[in-house]
Amino acid sequence: MNRFQNTRQPDRGWWSQLWPDPEQTLEMLGIEPDTSLADVGCGDGYFTLPAARLVNEAPVYAIDIDEELLEAVDTAAATERLANIETICGDARRLVDLLPELVDCILIANTFHGVENQLDLAEQAYRALRPAGRFVIVNWHDVPREETTVAGTERGPPETLRMSRADTRKVLDSASFDRIEEIDLPPYHYALVGHRQ
Repeated sequence: MNRFQNTRQPDRGWWSQLWPDPEQTLEMLGIEPDTSLADVGCGDGYFTLPAARLVNEAPVYAIDIDEELLEAVDTAAATERLANIETICGDARRLVDLLPELVDCILIANTFHGVENQLDLAEQAYRALRPAGRFVIVNWHDVPREETTVAGTERGPPETLRMSRADTRKVLDSASFDRIEEIDLPPYHYALVGHRQ
């Protein structure tokens, strides 16, 4: 199974410099108690674990194609006694088939730019959401890579893969989302949220 382009799992140390308070970031994205969530391309669970704490007992589905990373999520969830996380190994381009139920929110952070058929994934997300559900896409700003440094090193996807807000919005529009919301995530990211009725 091929990975999305340029979506290697980064070192957790620089994740914490980029997102020092992941729970606060999730709150900015509208994740709240009793929100069922699918974390697409969850990696080692940097957002999955705080999401599980934030939503109380609602299910959090951690989806990735890397079994080792999912094992790390399972281990961390057990250590923190978070019983509401379910890891799912599979290709997110088959999201509807992977999820055992419709969810309130689907989050894809830092990887949407590398999806080969973004419209297909957005359409899958629309179908996998409950009524009034939200598809949250967190993207790097479409700026030169030398402008997005973490711990003194240029980070983020190559400029050829970075997506402007307008390009991301076009995908959500084409996938028939009913309303699109923009959220600033300083210093280097933005989020677009596709709402379905």
